[in-house]
Amino acid sequence: MPFTYEKNPQAIEQASFRQIRALCPLDHLSREQQQVTMRVVHSLGLPYLAEQLRFSELACAQGIQVLSNNGHIICDTEMVKQGITKRMINIPPLCFLNDPATIAMARQHDQTRSMAAVEQWRDLLAGSVVIIGNAPTALFRLLEIISEGADKPALIIGMPVGFVGAVESKQALWDHHQSLGIECITLLGREGGSAVSAASCNALLRCCHSEYY
Repeated sequence: MPFTYEKNPQAIEQASFRQIRALCPLDHLSREQQQVTMRVVHSLGLPYLAEQLRFSELACAQGIQVLSNNGHIICDTEMVKQGITKRMINIPPLCFLNDPATIAMARQHDQTRSMAAVEQWRDLLAGSVVIIGNAPTALFRLLEIISEGADKPALIIGMPVGFVGAVESKQALWDHHQSLGIECITLLGREGGSAVSAASCNALLRCCHSEYY
């Protein structure tokens, strides 16, 4: 059963991004913000998401600086971790979700493992890129410990998905990022997830390697 379809990966990608540029308002964004936006739209196939993205003033610049200097990438789940383009990094991303200490702490305090894992981030937060794609409790807890005096990441990519806490945690990130002194990229609304949050980081990594679309 033969089908006629594009097989060249570069041609597929280029055609995808041409369509995204035609479908999404991007002219008001910086070059780097456009790259993130297009990757977000591409990862979920939803052009309207471009209007739900929010970038703090120095988010892309600080993210690119950290990634260029092989800074820590901290992920809330293994799915996010596995979504990072490995050919573009020299240090593996970190995820503590399945660490025995995380599991024990979650049981002891009757909290989500994602929330408990944040406690293991403390010594790694300074100057890092934190990516939260699934767990609103992780994002809420991260904001709490920063407000209590924990070291600040260089960038938080906060895009948890779902119906309980996802909308509220991302709105909290956006509402309080300035008062907390943190840079962030977030996707307001229920949409989000591993693919879109990893895609946001990958867009910045591509900028580090001068790969623009």
